[in-house]
Amino acid sequence: MMLELPRRTERFGSVRINDLQRVLLLESAEDGNVAQTGVFNAPPSKIEEIMRKMAIVVPIKDEKLRVVEGVISAIPSECLVIIVSNSKREGIDRFKMEQDMVEQHQHYTNRDIWMIHQKDHGLGTALKQVGYEDLSDDQGRVRNGKGEGMILGMLMAKAAAKDYVGFVDSDNYVPGAVHEYVTAYAATFHLLRTPYAMVRISWASKPKIMEGSIYFSKWGRVSTATNKYLNKIISGFTGFETEVVRSGNSGDHAMTMKLAEILDYGSGFAIEPYEILNILEQFGGILEPKYTDPIEKGVEIFQVETRNPHFHEEKGEEHLNEMISNALSSIVSSPLCSEGIRKEIENEFPGGQPYAKENMRGLRGFGRVDTKAFLEYLLQNNALYTFSKRLQPT
Repeated sequence: MMLELPRRTERFGSVRINDLQRVLLLESAEDGNVAQTGVFNAPPSKIEEIMRKMAIVVPIKDEKLRVVEGVISAIPSECLVIIVSNSKREGIDRFKMEQDMVEQHQHYTNRDIWMIHQKDHGLGTALKQVGYEDLSDDQGRVRNGKGEGMILGMLMAKAAAKDYVGFVDSDNYVPGAVHEYVTAYAATFHLLRTPYAMVRISWASKPKIMEGSIYFSKWGRVSTATNKYLNKIISGFTGFETEVVRSGNSGDHAMTMKLAEILDYGSGFAIEPYEILNILEQFGGILEPKYTDPIEKGVEIFQVETRNPHFHEEKGEEHLNEMISNALSSIVSSPLCSEGIRKEIENEFPGGQPYAKENMRGLRGFGRVDTKAFLEYLLQNNALYTFSKRLQPT
């Protein structure tokens, strides 16, 4: 893959936030030497080398099976696929249907796929056994929420001894887009100068059908609001207005495991913007750092603009309002958020859920969790379904 190098970088303490990089070639030659300035080439061999060290987490909740199958089929075979489902089990067992689909897929592809259900009692028991009950409710089961599911995926990726963990949304109708995202993760990680890094996808477009024609919109309502206020927070500290953050709500993103295990997280749909906020809070030089190595080596955020459009299912006004509420609650809950920004948010979104700290559930990072023991407990409690000849991680 050939990409632009970042044209501009905002520096916030030890954090470097890079402006959008465009994908120039979806696939480049092995010996594709680039003479032009501002361009870098990640050859197929390097991309495959990184993918073998990467797990891709796919959170699912009652998605169409054909769509999920397309997403899984698009993830390169070098990657471990980790499916975290929170689909319905009452009545028609959607999770059982997903298992059947995955088993059939694996039968023909012979690839490594791990699968869990977020509400499995054995999963809650395994978390209790390793002393990480931050995700669980009073009944000992993992709470509903996308953020909780993503953290479960990261725990399993660490247990599999992966150096990188990525995420792709399960409602993507275009398998080629998913393949591009994962390739972009690996290509960008080839560029790293620090072991603490994140790659976030900014979609080329999110097409909609309007008056019988396809309209290729660039920004959705949730992204517009989230990006706006994340940039306002950065501008308030640097003194220079910026629009550098373009991927505040990107569910399609990846991290080095060294970064993933030292972050704290937001619950539900707040997790994506909360990741950026927590990086700024911990390593921006504003608050007392908990870790010194990232301060010394730096933390880098990359944003890649894709070629493929992002076609996904429209889930209605209630879903959008929940995403906006979660995202804005994470922003006003941050110690970096000024009173002026808080009031601006409340004035711009009147009548919605109050955006206050009590609405934001922070989730402790998993860096100190014994993930090998967690994996063993999952197997003992029959909570992990493996579709692989290799039951245990390498």
